[in-house]
Amino acid sequence: MPLASVHNWPKLDRPVLVLGLEGWVDAGGAANQAVSTLAEAFPRELVATFDSDALIDHRSRRPVLRISHGIYGQVAWPELRLYSQTQTGGRSLLILSGPEPDLRWHQWSAEVVALGQRLGAEMVIGLGAFPAPVPHTRPVRLTAVANSEPLAGRIGFIPATIDVPASAQSVLESSFGQAGVPTVGLYARVPHYVAASPYPDASAALLDKLAELTGLHIDTSALHEAGQLTRQRIQALIEVSEEHQDMVRKLEAQHDSEFTEPAPEALNLPSGDEIAAELEKFLREEGYRE
Repeated sequence: MPLASVHNWPKLDRPVLVLGLEGWVDAGGAANQAVSTLAEAFPRELVATFDSDALIDHRSRRPVLRISHGIYGQVAWPELRLYSQTQTGGRSLLILSGPEPDLRWHQWSAEVVALGQRLGAEMVIGLGAFPAPVPHTRPVRLTAVANSEPLAGRIGFIPATIDVPASAQSVLESSFGQAGVPTVGLYARVPHYVAASPYPDASAALLDKLAELTGLHIDTSALHEAGQLTRQRIQALIEVSEEHQDMVRKLEAQHDSEFTEPAPEALNLPSGDEIAAELEKFLREEGYRE
């Protein structure tokens, strides 16, 4: 049985498919906020939904029941949805959002790729974020995973080889890449010491890069303003601890020397391979956590 139910076939102009599934690597809620901002930026239309009963383990992702004064209300079920946005002032967008599937990844990814190809998707861009040894006092840097070296090189990547548990989103990105569609996963590096809290600067960086890659104009001014306030709050907390101030100074030194010259040995900061090892550890923990 098919997993996808197509509700309409919109007329699209050189569409880009954006992936933003919940439940995978999303430090600071960066990808989720980016997708929400993007979804609200332009009018959208439902293209397809997917069979939640076949894809979602409802005991691990329970639906939400509203009870009002002792009376049963509606049940809100987790659902994967594909939307289109055509009134963007540029090329069309497709947005796949919702919970990461628990089951039937092979069939689901094959159906999404077939659907994306029929809709004419010319590029696929996945969004995510991970904790990294970077300071809040510097601009957010992105790391890419792509199906071609030139595309990955336009953003930058971790210069190491690592094995990590794959997400449904990364499987989907890989499947589109194998189908010959230019595909890139954008990951924002979020300061590890604030990764559990919202970090709007990372969301803004993801959307700014998305705009650069697609030629779209995406208003991220509100995210940048929220990011400035967040950094001010973080700085106020950092300043009460000399130990934390020292940590940030070391991270700043590493950040500033990363693409210019090796960081001084006295700082005892992690190398590229060590950063990759920490990322691998984090991804394994995320991959096995329910």
